[in-house]
Amino acid sequence: MSDIRHSLLRRDALSAAKEVLYHLDIYFSSQLQSAPLPLVDKGPSELLEEFLFQVPKERGAPPKRLNSLQELQLLEIMCNYFQEQTKDSVRQIIFSSLFSPQGNKADDSRMALLGKLVSMAVAVCRVPVLECAAFWLQRTPAVYCVRLARALVDDYCNLVPGSIQTLKQIFSASPRFCCQFITSVTALYDLSSDDLIPPSDLLELIVSWIFEDPRLILITFLNTPIAANLPIGFLELTPLTGLIRWCVKAPLAYKRKKKASLSNGHPPSKIAKDSTSGEDRDCHQLYSKLHLSVLQVLMMLQGHLTEKNLYGRLGLVPFDHVVPLVEEINRLSDELNPLNASKEIELALDRLAQALQVAMASGALLCTRDDLRTVCSRLPHNNLLQLVISGPVQQPTHGTLPPGFYPHIHTPPLGYPAHAAHPALPAHPALPAHPVQTFIPGMTFPYRPIR
Repeated sequence: MSDIRHSLLRRDALSAAKEVLYHLDIYFSSQLQSAPLPLVDKGPSELLEEFLFQVPKERGAPPKRLNSLQELQLLEIMCNYFQEQTKDSVRQIIFSSLFSPQGNKADDSRMALLGKLVSMAVAVCRVPVLECAAFWLQRTPAVYCVRLARALVDDYCNLVPGSIQTLKQIFSASPRFCCQFITSVTALYDLSSDDLIPPSDLLELIVSWIFEDPRLILITFLNTPIAANLPIGFLELTPLTGLIRWCVKAPLAYKRKKKASLSNGHPPSKIAKDSTSGEDRDCHQLYSKLHLSVLQVLMMLQGHLTEKNLYGRLGLVPFDHVVPLVEEINRLSDELNPLNASKEIELALDRLAQALQVAMASGALLCTRDDLRTVCSRLPHNNLLQLVISGPVQQPTHGTLPPGFYPHIHTPPLGYPAHAAHPALPAHPALPAHPVQTFIPGMTFPYRPIR
């Protein structure tokens, strides 16, 4: 590698970067012939950091900088390389060696270049780059995935109005990337503050994708070999938990946002108020559509989990994530005051109850009713949620019911004791027998109309 480095030092930045990719291609192609998962040696990593990410090898040396035109040309070189490389395994290992975080000073440059590369791939529809990015999102700690998601949202939702349509078109080109993008976006926007409510354009984009084909959010799960124990700190296999969080918290989060805007001392004008109300109304309709799609996907899961022999072993909606969601709902409910947000609290709890019931029935949520009862005990009362956490009771087999026993359908609601059986009613005394009226055929019955 030292000979290669000396030859690269004599080149300009762009030709050196192109030459590094060429040497890496040869190196990993030969490595893959002997090992299915070759390790990236220190030598190739140092070449990448020095000639692609412009991190100087010598300590104290000033970092090199590419101007905007050179950076655009470098991105074009990389896009073309991944487009022209026909072997998927080589593409994947080179993408991973380029952009897997190493925990050093090159990571910031690495992530910045990755965001621009994926953004360009979306703009010019470079499917190989998007597929590589999807695998990268699956195998990289979530903290870095969120950074990539933020870069794409900034480019396509905030920077240029209307450019969200470009992002929308990749749905058919790379569904796997769309699935991973949704997962990372739901991890980024958790509605914990007004700044972390998803932009309306982004929300509309994701709802349109999922409503068109709800199976989109299961693509990674259906096409990945899965162990029962998932690694901690990475994105989840599906965006289900994040989407449930969006649907459940949205009524409360938007109410909190509206309350904050009214309490800042500057009441909005009538035009601004009407515009905001219309936008919020559209968002609430989108969340309703999204909630329906999520329930449809949850209903599909039992068959898929059984087919993969994971039913009862893998919870795609982890109970550990349900607990903080319930705590956030309880905190928001207290913050908003039930007297002023009764409709929003009722809607949030209805959606939570529906999601919990369907997730438990399909095997996506692995917990008992007692677990739910404990977690949800501090939430405001909600009839539907009460039924879900109580659950149906299996009646014991019995020959005859004891006197005064009426078989109940559900266990009594929390905080209310079970009613004791009513005592048996005393028997009525026998009534005297009435004389039997003899029927005489042919006798007419006198009919007198009422005047």
